[in-house]
Amino acid sequence: MSRAEPFVVMAKPVGPVCNLDCGYCYYLGKTGLFPAGEHFRMRPEVLEAYVSSFIAASPGPLVHFGWHGGEPTLAGVDFYRQVVELQRRYLPPGWRCVNNLQTNGTLLDERWCSFLAEHHFAVGISIDGPARLHDAYRADRLGRPTHERAMRGLRLLRAAGIDPDVLCTLNALTAANPTEVYRFFLDQNVRWVQFLPVVEKVPGGGVSERSVTPEAMGDFLCTIFDEWVRHDIERIGVQNFLECFLVATGKRANLCVMSRTCGRVLAMEHDGSVYACDHFVDPEHRLGEVTREGFAALVEAPEQIAFGEAKHDALPACCRGCPVCSLCNGGCPKDRFATTPDGEDGLNYLCAGYRRFYSHLLPYLERMAALNRQGRPIFEITTELEVAERDERARWRVTGRNDSCPCGSGRKYKNCCLQTRRR
Repeated sequence: MSRAEPFVVMAKPVGPVCNLDCGYCYYLGKTGLFPAGEHFRMRPEVLEAYVSSFIAASPGPLVHFGWHGGEPTLAGVDFYRQVVELQRRYLPPGWRCVNNLQTNGTLLDERWCSFLAEHHFAVGISIDGPARLHDAYRADRLGRPTHERAMRGLRLLRAAGIDPDVLCTLNALTAANPTEVYRFFLDQNVRWVQFLPVVEKVPGGGVSERSVTPEAMGDFLCTIFDEWVRHDIERIGVQNFLECFLVATGKRANLCVMSRTCGRVLAMEHDGSVYACDHFVDPEHRLGEVTREGFAALVEAPEQIAFGEAKHDALPACCRGCPVCSLCNGGCPKDRFATTPDGEDGLNYLCAGYRRFYSHLLPYLERMAALNRQGRPIFEITTELEVAERDERARWRVTGRNDSCPCGSGRKYKNCCLQTRRR
């Protein structure tokens, strides 16, 4: 494998086991892939094979390890002490590791946070906004709410000097309350947030009632973008927006959902079995075992390359001609189960929402990209918008009834937009 091609592995030290029972979680059901009585804990030989193989196949000098679940803190602090020790053992001179732990935050305590801070772990914490929205779907195994415990985990991380990223799902409830959700994170001084749409396909077609609709997703992202771009660019990073900015400046998106192809984000279960993607952990997409083949072979396996290329190759015709295709690229293949207006299979279920969102962003992205090319900070767009919108309001205020309408229709104001009172 060429060391110029990085890849990511979402490692599951306890497999799909979790102390929560989130209503929309697609991963809890993966326990069915394993025999009854399975011990969902990564064995030492699997862990060593993972660490050594991943470092050997990585381009370096920075190696990113991702720890996911289920709930990865169930593996315990001592497991991650072994991780750190193995990384030290196998890292070439001059290289270093970055560990990212994605957690629900409910099991964190001072000991956990002290360890994570000492070893410079980056942490992502899952919080679905304020308590009334978070607790609707994020209950523990006994059905109890978890928001208070997640927020305690956030406070403990910050007390230890870790400012975690926040992952918030866009489900039927959160998507219906964009301003409340967004301002909750602002009030909590969150510095980085990603909004992840929930799409649960159900037998017989369609999606679950917990799923976000395309329209609601588009409305949510457009609503908070309008507030963010005018007030908060310097205050909070929203990954959904900043990834679009990367593409607008000619760079490759970090998010696989926006990439032209996929296949570079693999999933590894606790037993060492490796799958094409975290959303395709099933027998059909099982690539092999890290203790046998190693990542250099698995990530470049012909079936994995074909899996990744299919994201682009299987795009419907209407997607290929879409003006926002460079940002969307068809979205995640797991959601491409709708049909186009022409009856072609493979359209993303969220297409209407993506089209609305990306189309809304385009003029702003073009201006932000222009600022970037000029060596100016992108937050200058906030001042530009303030001035332009102030001047626009003033123009409407001084228009007389018989003047040409400021909207540019060519009609008199009294016969056009006067009724809408755009002043």
